[in-house]
Amino acid sequence: MSTPIVLFAAMLLDALFGEPDWLWRRVPHPAVLMGKVIGICDARMNNGKLRKAKGIALVLGLVFLGAVLGTFLQFLGPLFEVVIVAILLAQRSLVQHVSGVANGLRMSLAEGRRAVARIVSRDTRSMQEPAISRAAIESAAENLSDGIIAPAFWFLIGGLPGILIYKLINTADSMIGYRTERYTDFGWAAARLDDLVNLIPARLTAVFIALPAGALAQWAAIRADASLHRSPNAGWPEAAMARAIGVALAGPRAYDGVMQDFAWVNGAGERAIGPTEIDACVTRLWHAWGIALALAFCLGILTS
Repeated sequence: MSTPIVLFAAMLLDALFGEPDWLWRRVPHPAVLMGKVIGICDARMNNGKLRKAKGIALVLGLVFLGAVLGTFLQFLGPLFEVVIVAILLAQRSLVQHVSGVANGLRMSLAEGRRAVARIVSRDTRSMQEPAISRAAIESAAENLSDGIIAPAFWFLIGGLPGILIYKLINTADSMIGYRTERYTDFGWAAARLDDLVNLIPARLTAVFIALPAGALAQWAAIRADASLHRSPNAGWPEAAMARAIGVALAGPRAYDGVMQDFAWVNGAGERAIGPTEIDACVTRLWHAWGIALALAFCLGILTS
């Protein structure tokens, strides 16, 4: 079974079954195990002098771990490989969490806040419906790249070692890749390598979102808005999603009680948004997933 066909089957398996609670209540999810390894290293290594060097050593160790573990797991056969890749993708889980925000808003503002707090790190206590909706849509666009397109891309490039290395790097960035006093040095390598491995997938994600929406004609504007984002990559899927569904994203939001002034993405788009626009975003998530699935299938036919 070729690598693209394995990916095709894994994407279908993930979309059909997602994250089975009955399984992960009994055994730890691989992402949880990755987080525990990185957390232990953070606690033991992120102190004293040479923190940047220690952070580089950690990232090199994670790359080595992913390469060795992935190479070993490949020997277990293609069916086992399909299951592993499906576990490392997150399409159905992403859709469920984002749809949960729309469903929560339909019940009450408080339920919408509770639902969006599960998927974003910004302050949600005083959010109104448009801010909740923007947060959900932005998270959806970014996680489409990080949770589906990028892992799929690196699996096609490097097989199981490729996808495991990517997931370890991405998990490390989410845990230690912050510009804070504690992580500026120790998390530097994780953040920079995460920027690198997401460089192509983030732009592919933007294409996959914009194409079925007929928004590729606005690519220059998407590129311009993407450059306003603090991340060199996250702005691409967000800017594409903003135009795909005709809304304004980003703008002012609060972190740790402090309001921060972020530039608007597609500022001319609709700002008074709610569950309907979140639903439209979910539709675009499935469209982008469908393009990726079709590409995997075509590559499988060409390489078989």
